Order: sequence, then structure tokens, then C-alpha cells
Amino acid sequence: QVQLVESGGGLVQPGGSLRLSCAASGTFSSIATMGWYRQAPGRERELVASITGLGSTNYVYSVKGRFTVSRDNAKNLVYLQMNSLKPEDTGVYYCNTAPVGRYSWGQGTQVTVSS
Repeated sequence: QVQLVESGGGLVQPGGSLRLSCAASGTFSSIATMGWYRQAPGRERELVASITGLGSTNYVYSVKGRFTVSRDNAKNLVYLQMNSLKPEDTGVYYCNTAPVGRYSWGQGTQVTVSS
């Protein structure tokens, strides 16, 4: 059983930055590809960034050059650095395995980009 706890969200103005964290506990695999998912209001949850166990990353086009995903395998932590935030980045952000979430979903962390 793996528990995922996301944190670091908040209200930020357009152009601002946030750093999200995901803490995994339980029987977590440090080699699993992990991803950050975003669920915008009224939309399906989508994968926006992923990172393999060896550190290779992939991003959806809309966040390329603005978001950076990283991980600390020793501490079972996954991060998402979000810069140059736009209103369309608003949503609840979740972490899980990628490209399919195999663990139970956490509560997520709300990111609101608004002036």
C-alpha cells in the first residue's frame, strides 16, 4: 500500500512560481516512473509531467520550458517546479505513477493562478 501526499499549492498571480512536493510512503518503488497530473475545473485529469527512476523527464507541450519535475529517490519525494504560471495552469495537482496512476490517489494540492 502506497500513500501519496501532495503539498505546496496556493494562490499565485500570473507569472509567479510555485514548487509542489509529493511524499510517498509505504511500499513505494523508487524506480517507478512518476508523474504530476492536473485536473482543471470541469475537465479530465491530465498528465503534465513525468520522470523515470533514472531521471529522464517528459512534459506536455503546454508546460514545456516552464515546469520542471525532479525526484529524490532516497527520500521518496517528487517535486514540480512551476514558473511563469498562467491562469490555465489552475487546477488540482496530483502525483502518481505515469502514464497510468497505479497507486491510490492522494488529496491533491490546489493551484490557483489569478490576479
